[in-house]
Amino acid sequence: MPDTNESWEWWGRCWGYVLSGAGLTSTDRLFIAFSFGPFIGFWAAMEGARRIGALMIPGGGRDSLQRLELMRDTGATALCCTPTYALRLAEVAREAGFDMRALSVRATVHAGEPGANVPATKQRIEELWNAKCYDHAGASEVGAHSFECEAQPGGLHVIESEFIVEVLDPQTGQPAPPGEQGELVITNLGRIGFPVIRYRTGDVVRLNPAPCACGRTFARLEGGILGRADDMITVRGVNVFPSALENIVRQFKEVDEFRVTVHTVRHMDEMSLEIELADGADPIIATAVGEAIHALLASRPNIQLMPRGALPRFELKARRFHVKR
Repeated sequence: MPDTNESWEWWGRCWGYVLSGAGLTSTDRLFIAFSFGPFIGFWAAMEGARRIGALMIPGGGRDSLQRLELMRDTGATALCCTPTYALRLAEVAREAGFDMRALSVRATVHAGEPGANVPATKQRIEELWNAKCYDHAGASEVGAHSFECEAQPGGLHVIESEFIVEVLDPQTGQPAPPGEQGELVITNLGRIGFPVIRYRTGDVVRLNPAPCACGRTFARLEGGILGRADDMITVRGVNVFPSALENIVRQFKEVDEFRVTVHTVRHMDEMSLEIELADGADPIIATAVGEAIHALLASRPNIQLMPRGALPRFELKARRFHVKR
């Protein structure tokens, strides 16, 4: 995405809201666990750290264990990464015998995927890191448009000083009724080098204009990004959102990683769930996961236990859901 110097300053201003919303100040040391490749991702978080005066510690050029050691050695107080990678770092720490209690991280700020607003994923991150977990939403095409505040009322504040947001019925293009779900449509106001007018994000949200306990009057996306208009999977007539499935699987702490595949067998849809358990976990957990999914989503997946290390790990956006019809 092309940006001018003025636009890049604007990116930093938006990420300043994200980091300040999580309670970060100039006294914090922000570790950014990011490869610093061409993906815009957390480059903008670096600008946000500069904006609020926090010390920015880059985590590029290191493997996961080296990043944990660098966080410990530099006294990092906050972490920026995808929700998936926060879980992966904790998994590496467990496997390597690294003591997470040696870290000073008090807040984790996440982007790149909606995991930090999935209740079970948020809870697991907070327990593993002994830190408060904050969500953020944005897009390369429009910018960093929303953030979670310290009050955490169950949603994301839209940065209404920098964006105009609408919630539309994705089928008709008309405004969704107040309080109803719809597709998030955004116009950015300060990105001079790459202005976008009424961009259809594909994100499903519910807008709440009520003031927040934190004192901010920015409207909130209740529950964060609820899903994607094009992400819903229909299996034998049952509609399944990946975030709903993840929320169930993440409630089982014995599950380290998982992958979902929807395919056709004899003209019928089948959903397969591959799960990888932590060392020493009872295999009966796989049955419990399947029963929980059936009870809550009315869909019964084929469960397959995978050996340790068989499923891919992700530093950026996770790709756990595959449709092969």
